[in-house]
Amino acid sequence: MMTPLHFQELYEAQWTELETLLDALTGHKTTISREEVSGARLAALYRHVCEHLALARTCSYPTYLIDRLEDLTSRAHQLIYQQRDFGLGRLRKLINVEFPSAVRAHRWYVAAAAATFLLPTILVGLLVYSRPEMILSVVSSDTVAEFERMYSPTAESIGRTRDAQTDWMMFGYYVRNNVSVAFQCFAGGLFAGMGTLFFLAYNGAFSGALAGYLTVRGLSPTFYSFIVTHSAFELTAIVLAGAAGLRIGHALLSPGRLTRRQSLVEASREAIVLVYGVTCMLLVAAGLEAFWSSASWIAPTVKYGVAAGCWLAVFSYLTLQGRRAG
Repeated sequence: MMTPLHFQELYEAQWTELETLLDALTGHKTTISREEVSGARLAALYRHVCEHLALARTCSYPTYLIDRLEDLTSRAHQLIYQQRDFGLGRLRKLINVEFPSAVRAHRWYVAAAAATFLLPTILVGLLVYSRPEMILSVVSSDTVAEFERMYSPTAESIGRTRDAQTDWMMFGYYVRNNVSVAFQCFAGGLFAGMGTLFFLAYNGAFSGALAGYLTVRGLSPTFYSFIVTHSAFELTAIVLAGAAGLRIGHALLSPGRLTRRQSLVEASREAIVLVYGVTCMLLVAAGLEAFWSSASWIAPTVKYGVAAGCWLAVFSYLTLQGRRAG
């Protein structure tokens, strides 16, 4: 772990620069004038210092360091958000900068959520593949029969339930279902993160059981060509909702020098950016699932090709988008 001294030496220049910009904007004597302050640079430094503050708290660095970073982030937040923009401009800023930056700032929560979801998916998937009867431990026999019908090569519209007669009805169904799962993963954080871990693991186990059973039943070509495209957005969104929930849970379990209420408020303010982004991703996923993934007339090779582009776009967006502002 980085020592406090090394941490301070590494980032001192950025802290000093942010202090200088804030002083210039608030009328204090500095080496630069108010007109010379770059809004983009100020916003970038604010995001970096927020990350430094999160790291300092995680590593339990000395109080004087945390106090300084808290003061800097508080001053910057007040200046940046004292005039909030709305409409398309606000949405563009959320999509282009705030959401991907928030994902990177919460990378350890994202990693924990991904592991909690993926490990049960793989383990239960292999178990059900080797012992198909184990699927009945997860769902009922009627549900199993419904899955086989939904992913049959002869299905007119792949993945459509009996209750939905059109793709638009399926779009509404997918929106409701996906948002429900994501909300459970996020809201579960209020139970000290245990609810989030449970829903991530449960949904992972369910997904793995379904994949293992349909694979052993010979329905894998239809099933995987159906899920491969929209899952780039849907599964990523569920993991990110879980990361937001874990952030909430961590704030409750380890509030540090804040009260639990203060810690929860601060964590919610950080995590809500993830929730906004997750909502957008789920809408995209529902649209793809209803109108693209379910289309039996599209060749599987085409779906796999488009899916590869979607997965690459999602990972590139989350890891690279918004960095140029720094």
